[in-house]
Amino acid sequence: MPKPVLGPERRTNPLIWCVALLCTFITLAVIITGIIVFIGFIIVRPKVPQMSVASANIDTFAYDMSNLLSIKVSIVINAENDNVKAHATFYETIYTLYFHDVKVAYLRADPFDVSKNSTIPLYYPVESTSIALTPQEGANAEVALNQRLVVLDLKGSSRTRWRLGLVGSVKFWLHLNCKLKLPLDGRTIYPKCNTKSR
Repeated sequence: MPKPVLGPERRTNPLIWCVALLCTFITLAVIITGIIVFIGFIIVRPKVPQMSVASANIDTFAYDMSNLLSIKVSIVINAENDNVKAHATFYETIYTLYFHDVKVAYLRADPFDVSKNSTIPLYYPVESTSIALTPQEGANAEVALNQRLVVLDLKGSSRTRWRLGLVGSVKFWLHLNCKLKLPLDGRTIYPKCNTKSR
């Protein structure tokens, strides 16, 4: 039986070896980074910072025959950081206060830090200018006056960033959508309303 004829021995191109080594290093770097992140999360046990409406009360709700509405309300929003080992930064904080889809006021806050495992209250004394209402919106205002109860919607968002040691910084959007049912006798309410992160 004739023996097969073998050709000259072929060597692997050095470029292929370089690509193979580069892929190996990248794979090892990804694995090591994943292990560090996993260990960091186990050690720190992070919790997403939150914004919550702590209290609200209405001081003035005036609606006159010329279809003009004036509102004065006090709202306290808490910025909460329940992380024991990481401080949090809140920024791009803006909320809008509505009365039946009519914008009453914007509530803003400059960037601020919240220390580890602590809370900072944000006080918003809101006083609107005279707001011209349509007949339907005016009817909503009259219903609120008759029922002695004003329903306001507070909607908006804030961003938060917190650092986890070697792991790096983590960022979240915090979205708030809160219905405030405020009695006209000036009583303070304590709604159970907080943000949802994304």
